[in-house]
This record gives sequence, C-alpha cells and structure tokens, in this order.
Amino acid sequence: MTRSKRMEMMQKLMGKHDLKAIMLSSPNNQYYVSGYKAIIYSRPLFYILTQNESAFIVPGLEEAHARHAAQVDRVIVYYEHPEQAHLGTNPVTSLLAYMQTNVQPGKVGVEFNAVSMELEKALLAAGWELVDVSRDLLNCRVVKDAEELALLRSAGEMVSLAVRASLEAVRPGVTELEIDQQGHKAAFEEASRLYPDTIVGVNALTPSGIERTLMPHVFSNTRKLERGDILIHTRHVVLNGYIAECERTCFVGEASDRQKNAFSVMLAAQQAAFDTIKAGVPMCEVDLAARSVIQKAGFGDYAIHRTGHSMGLDIHEPPFFRFDEKALLEEGMVFTVEPGFYVPGLGGFRHSDTVIVTKDGYELITRAARDLESLIL
Repeated sequence: MTRSKRMEMMQKLMGKHDLKAIMLSSPNNQYYVSGYKAIIYSRPLFYILTQNESAFIVPGLEEAHARHAAQVDRVIVYYEHPEQAHLGTNPVTSLLAYMQTNVQPGKVGVEFNAVSMELEKALLAAGWELVDVSRDLLNCRVVKDAEELALLRSAGEMVSLAVRASLEAVRPGVTELEIDQQGHKAAFEEASRLYPDTIVGVNALTPSGIERTLMPHVFSNTRKLERGDILIHTRHVVLNGYIAECERTCFVGEASDRQKNAFSVMLAAQQAAFDTIKAGVPMCEVDLAARSVIQKAGFGDYAIHRTGHSMGLDIHEPPFFRFDEKALLEEGMVFTVEPGFYVPGLGGFRHSDTVIVTKDGYELITRAARDLESLIL
C-alpha cells in the first residue's frame, strides 16, 4: 500500500471517530504509516497526524535516520547533550508543545495498548479527550496488500531455507546454538545475494530433549544433542519488517513408537487446520478442526495454546486461530498454522507453517519436510 493510501486510511479513521489528530507510540504502527522504525526504543518516539500534516518526534541520535526514512511532513527533535539542550530535552514536553500549536481541542486517537500512563495523564491534563484506535489499526493491518504479501512470500522462502539448513546440522554432539548458526548463515548469505539494501533479521529457538520441548518458548543453549533426542526447531526471518515463521519437530537418530504416534497426530492436526482455511470461515473452526484430532487421540489436555496467529510486522499479531474467535477469515490475511501438544515424559510436538488466506483455501509460503521419515535425522 502506498503512503498516500495509508494516509487516506488514517484520514478515514479520524473521520470515523471525529478526531482532531492521531498520536502513535507503538513502533510497528509508526512503521506501518511512515516507513520508519528505530532500532532501539529506550527513548520515546511519537508519530502525530493532524488534519493538516504529519510529524515525528524523535531523540537527537535518531534525527538523521528519521529524516532519511520517515515519510512525514516534519521531524521534531529533542536532545540529550548540552549543546542543543536549549531546543528541548523532554519528549513529552516536545509533543505537547507541537500539539498545542497544531491540534485543535477535542478528541485525539491513541493506542491504549501502547501509550504510557505518564503520557496519558499529560494529554488529559492538557485538555484532549483520548479515543482508543488500537483495534482500528490492527484491523487495517490484518489484510495485507500486494507489496506486503510479496515481502512475506520472500521471507517465507528465506525462513524455509534456514530451517532446512539447520536440520542438516542435527546430529549427536552438536549444540542447539550450533544448529541455529547453520540456518542463520544460510539465510543471511541468500538474503544478501537476492535482496541487496534490504533490512534482514533472523532468529531461532531449538529446545531439545523431552523436558525442554515441553516448554514452547525457551531460548537455545549450549546443550549437546544425544541420540534419541526430540527437538523443536523454530525460526523467523524478517524482510523490511515483515515476518515469516517455520517450525519443525524432529528426532536425533531414532524415535520411540509412542513418539511416532504422537508425531502422526500432530501432523494430522495441522493438516486438518490447513483443510479448513479459506475466506469466509470463522477462525475458531480452524482451531477446532485441529483440536478435535488431538482430543480424539487423547492429547487434548496437553494442547495448551491456540492453533495459530496472524503474521505481519509482529511475530504474534491478532487475530488468532482460537476456539472462541468468531471473526471470519478474509482473503489476504496471513497466519501461522501450528497446533501443538506437550506430553510429560514423551516430549513436545509442533510444526508451524505460514499461509496466506485465499478465496478458496490457502497459499503455503513456507516449505520444509514435514513427514516423520524425513525428520528422523
């Protein structure tokens, strides 16, 4: 979506709520409307859209970057060194000064899920009425445009490559971190070749052993793999802010009969979710399709998370494939499909793939081996 279309979207949002301005403090929404994202947010940054212009308030060390990348009408800077202190040192004071000059009294849209209590109190004390636009912005972001989908497809190719490279490194004696390193190397080399001048990010998690795979989100460490281990390899690749995810459950050398059975249940659950996805389907039906397979196999009590989440600028974005989510799927939405369960004494079992919702089904944008034979390594 071009900047003009996103500005049109923001103006419609202002009209919907009768807003005099919108003030954004979350990095991803700032990036979505302006094309600019800082590396570190220990210092506040504020994006403001008024009825006449857009502005970004940034700290001095972000000034050059913001002037280069931010698609806004004005960049306002506050400083942390004495030579420029006379121009302003407090971000909230800078924001209030700008708004008092440029924003009429009335309603201002903010993100209730991102604005600090300090800033909320300051805006209220200055006389503005605050309206939550968090859900509106997420609703705008959830259906991706052609440019966003192209980035996600490319990120899907990169994350798939990285997963395949990491799994090739699995063998007894190799550490979880060494497995991650192989995928990092492959993804960065390929991205540098195919996507010059592109912001690329790569991360991975590879818990191994029965006890560690029972914890869906733990960092990789220096544990060495042993024959008979189970591991879940999770990986994300980010291209210009857009994220694709791929995960695989695999075994080192061998798997027990009980583990093979659990793996087959997990695989069938993921396929049931795939088969349910298409535009117009309630999101809860995708979760329930996968969950019913897991429940029939006797693992329902161990399926402790939703079947998937939206993907885009955040790794975990609403909406979700959850048993109580009644919203309908729309063409152009992007989700992970990752039903999983975690059985004490047996291990954790989860694949994840990223898909684009289509009119009649889905487009799979991550590709790595899913079958048991390929994943006994």
